[in-house]
Amino acid sequence: MILRRSSPSCYILLLSFVTCTQSAQPSAPEPVSAPLRDLPWGQLNFLHTTDTHGWHAGHLQEPSYTGDWGDYISFAERLRAKADREGVDLLLIDTGDRIEGNGLYDASVPKGKYTRDIFSEQDIDIICIGNHELYHKSSSESEYLSVVPSFKGNYLASNLDILDPESGDRVPLAPRFKKFTTKNQGIRIVAFGFLFDFTGNANNTFVEKVEKTVRQKWFLEAIHGRNVDLFLVAGHVLLDSPEYNAIFKAIREVQWDTPIQFFGGHTHVRDYFRYDSKAYGLESGRYMETIGFMSITGLSTGEKSKSHVVQPANMLAAAPKFSRRYIDNNLYSFHHHTSLNSSTFSTPHGRNVSAMIAAARKALNLDHSFGCAPTDLWTNRAPFPHENSIFTWLQKQVFPSTISDPSRKDYPRLAIFNTGGIRFDVFKGPFTIDTTYSVSPFTSGFRSIKDVPYTTAMKLITILNHEVPQLLDLPYDLAARAPESDEVHFAAADTAHKFVQHAVNQAPLSPSSSNNQHKQPLTPGYTTTDVGGSDGDDTIHSPIRFYHVPNVFETRVGFPSHSSGDPELKTVDLVYVDFIQRYVLLALEFLGTDYKEGDTDVYMDGTTMTEVISRWVEENWKGDC
Repeated sequence: MILRRSSPSCYILLLSFVTCTQSAQPSAPEPVSAPLRDLPWGQLNFLHTTDTHGWHAGHLQEPSYTGDWGDYISFAERLRAKADREGVDLLLIDTGDRIEGNGLYDASVPKGKYTRDIFSEQDIDIICIGNHELYHKSSSESEYLSVVPSFKGNYLASNLDILDPESGDRVPLAPRFKKFTTKNQGIRIVAFGFLFDFTGNANNTFVEKVEKTVRQKWFLEAIHGRNVDLFLVAGHVLLDSPEYNAIFKAIREVQWDTPIQFFGGHTHVRDYFRYDSKAYGLESGRYMETIGFMSITGLSTGEKSKSHVVQPANMLAAAPKFSRRYIDNNLYSFHHHTSLNSSTFSTPHGRNVSAMIAAARKALNLDHSFGCAPTDLWTNRAPFPHENSIFTWLQKQVFPSTISDPSRKDYPRLAIFNTGGIRFDVFKGPFTIDTTYSVSPFTSGFRSIKDVPYTTAMKLITILNHEVPQLLDLPYDLAARAPESDEVHFAAADTAHKFVQHAVNQAPLSPSSSNNQHKQPLTPGYTTTDVGGSDGDDTIHSPIRFYHVPNVFETRVGFPSHSSGDPELKTVDLVYVDFIQRYVLLALEFLGTDYKEGDTDVYMDGTTMTEVISRWVEENWKGDC
């Protein structure tokens, strides 16, 4: 048995019997064979994960993404061995949002009881935080007390402080930066770990604006000096953002020609960005669907004598060459990229972590079924409204029979929900405990404002969906976003029913560009086009269509017939998810009212969206599949 870090004794007893496990989760479907592009290995190579949101068991209903965290550990260990054999370097990066979004994290008490140990088994070289770790005091303290120490100086927090739970002092969550030299090539690196200018954190943490951080003495000292071959900026930050542009500008003012590698997160997309000829950024998707691969060739190696550094001819370049690949997270891809097979690929460490995941899932009873979904329901792969839209299902079937407070059940209510609160699709088949948390992982409850004039309440949807610029600074995750590059610009609301496909990053692959030499049938999946071209995905897929969905939608419950023209309907109870209360109150103010937080009440005794959905499924989708 091999474990990188100590784990709960309940795992240890189990794992001694399961070292022959074939990795991946027992209920995961077999990955489907597909034409693949090879990894563009270079002098310095990276594997990157971001926005995994608790999906460390992989996707148990989608063959393209069935690799679990144990498989990723085996993959990384095999690639590290290859790097050592070839005299190049491989670093692992993670850029946050590891929590909230899957039963493996959300179903445990306390949350993250199992995932902290599972995640920490991976040997990550640079890691930073995401915004989801900061919404609650408990999760940020867990990072500070458990996760940061697990990574022994590799966890970086360049613009984040926390109140120490014991002393009460304000301290950095983790070191601000790190200087290190790579194992084989001797590349001297200065690394940082940033978070975007987030303001929704609990009051025990403090996020400093990036533009202010880069003017601080410690940062200026860190970027001065010529004894650096690469700046590495890991962050839970959009690649093309004011925050990263501020960092790029600050470094370039001091080091005009030193290469910079950025790693981003938060938008849940595959994306690649060019800052200049020696500075690029990579973002690697979401939910353990993607393992990002990045390589750089042509870096200086000032720490080692040239005679001791392996420099193949293709690594001797006048200017650095940057390359990327987005790897579908499944064993078919992993076997191909390691030149191994089902008998030789997995490592003892990886198999044991897969067993840890299986044990945690069993302890949490995540496969318990509430009912059987009769069809697929999509967040962005169907228009809204549409019978296959998850939002139409909620609007027309779930909420009308569930949004009711006993004390106000006889009053008409207009209920507003943000689409970003629904995180994933429903697949035809068993609707399990795990499904519930994948669809709605948040602890948000409902609030209400009583007796709002109907003529005012009916205008809220328009205000919230058109994002009145002088009033609302709506958060990125208010709406359900398609897993596409931010270069996609959805059309206005009147095109919501139309197929949205942006030529920049969802273009179908032509036969000449697909490398599909054997004319193998293509499965639907990512067909990314970015600043590097259309060859970034390792797996060649047919494209998936994505559609615009609004920020919010409404459900009308208990309305009299033909209420839109009924002069008797004067007021309604306005009901909404508590996450959007700030924006609802701002919109009401914009409409000329003076409602304040004190005018709001808890609705349905704190029942959460997760509970509403699971109860409805249990009553309406009864039976086994």
